[in-house]
Amino acid sequence: MRSKTGFFSISHSPLRPFALLRDSAVNLQVSQVRNLPDFICRRWIPPYARPAMHCFRALLLPLALTGSGLAADNPPLPSDVYKSVLRIEVATQTPDYRTPWNAGRFSGAIGSGFIIGNNRILTNAHVVSNASRVLINIYGSPKKYPAKVEFIAHDCDLALLSVDNFADFAAFPAFELDDVPALESQVRVIGYPIGGERLSVTRGVVSRIDFQAYAHSRADSHLIVQIDAAINPGNSGGPCIQNGKVVGVAFQGLRQADNTGYIIPTPVVKHFLKDIEDGSYDHYAELGCSEFPLFNPAMRKALGRPDDDQGVLVTSVIPTSSADGRLQPGDILMSIEGLPIDSAGMVVIDGENVNFHEIIERKFAGDTISVRLLRKGEWKEVPIELKPLKWSRMFAIDYESQPRYIVFAGLVFQPLDTNLFASQKLDDVNVRRLYSDYVHKGIFQQREDIVVLTRIESDPLTSQLDGFAGCAVDTINGTTVRDLAQAYDLLYPPDPPEYFVIQVFGSSRPLIIPSAKVKDANARVQKAGGIDHLFNLKS
Repeated sequence: MRSKTGFFSISHSPLRPFALLRDSAVNLQVSQVRNLPDFICRRWIPPYARPAMHCFRALLLPLALTGSGLAADNPPLPSDVYKSVLRIEVATQTPDYRTPWNAGRFSGAIGSGFIIGNNRILTNAHVVSNASRVLINIYGSPKKYPAKVEFIAHDCDLALLSVDNFADFAAFPAFELDDVPALESQVRVIGYPIGGERLSVTRGVVSRIDFQAYAHSRADSHLIVQIDAAINPGNSGGPCIQNGKVVGVAFQGLRQADNTGYIIPTPVVKHFLKDIEDGSYDHYAELGCSEFPLFNPAMRKALGRPDDDQGVLVTSVIPTSSADGRLQPGDILMSIEGLPIDSAGMVVIDGENVNFHEIIERKFAGDTISVRLLRKGEWKEVPIELKPLKWSRMFAIDYESQPRYIVFAGLVFQPLDTNLFASQKLDDVNVRRLYSDYVHKGIFQQREDIVVLTRIESDPLTSQLDGFAGCAVDTINGTTVRDLAQAYDLLYPPDPPEYFVIQVFGSSRPLIIPSAKVKDANARVQKAGGIDHLFNLKS
């Protein structure tokens, strides 16, 4: 099966061997994936990563890296180490954003994980997303152990599991995390790929170290290591080993290329493990600005810069972000934490060229970085305290959440996010503009939710209103709609008005619903559609 996305997520399941878009958690089929406008997959990916997204938008693959026939320069692993690599069997319940009052789709998948400490099992977030049950198998044993997801980080596709009784695992060695593997060095990947039930050990060669998109969330970019090897479904979450230590976690592949797989390198893993030390996951901090490379000699001359291939131009700053009030459009960023930034936005870390945002990647909320810049010809040293930009999660696939919605006299209202875009055909230009500008234009400061009239159930009261489906709601009875909870209060007030007047963006003609007919219409719609609850305001 094919989709327009470049990365594809495939889960190894006894019932659905190629369960397309298992990772999306929005009950997607191939036809629904095509509903995703191209700008959705690019919008929150920083400008420096967007060219790669043309071929990099992904479906994550529980993957295995098949052998390349290279001579083994890593020593063989002790046999007891294999028992520290675990088979993870997951039952999932994926929400249905088309009919949000329904239970959703039930499915299952197989992935891998490995022990990193006392009752600490590391795997990919997409392996256990929307899990209703998680079972773990030990190598060579038929017994299945119930497991619990302790922490999950969808923005970097990692999760930490535990089991109820770790006694049977205590004798197995815990893997130690090493550094990023060198280019052209060999690695060994261990896991449970499709094609058999037993453990698989395969080899690959490190062919690239880059800063690119992570497919699971569809909205985040981090450090990534490419391995020159083929990929198969089933091994996501398995360790990538070099000299007996973990150098990464296998997690995704690229559809358009053969012999290509990707691992999450240990700086990202260590960041996740450090973040959760306080008992919660806080997400990555964001700088909150867009930059433009200064390749063009004429542009550099116009900005008064020599042709020295140094510096990037700040083009916009997101309101309320870390950079708000510290950086300005027109600033030229010259260095970060003492590391020079070249005209492509790259810095050198550990002998490798990576995007300068990798410096921020390795920091945490509350940390302060120092940026040296040119502003109107003057040099400035600017300290910036970092924090997450929670509003950017609008552009990420949401997991472990139930869809929020309101049913009102046959009208179905839902908050706009990427899950909704993926499951609905939303072509209205105003909806797309509100989505696209939500963070960068600061729309979130006035509207926490963009409330969309997603569908109109068949009923005599709404028989002439089909043209309004897919439009964003501006006001209800003259009051600006700020979020879904407020929309509910306006539609179901203690003392209802004679008429409900709903104004949508892009139309001068409002929807008008007589208050006296709402109760009967609700009853008819609930009976016809099997709708138990007229609303859900909590995710």
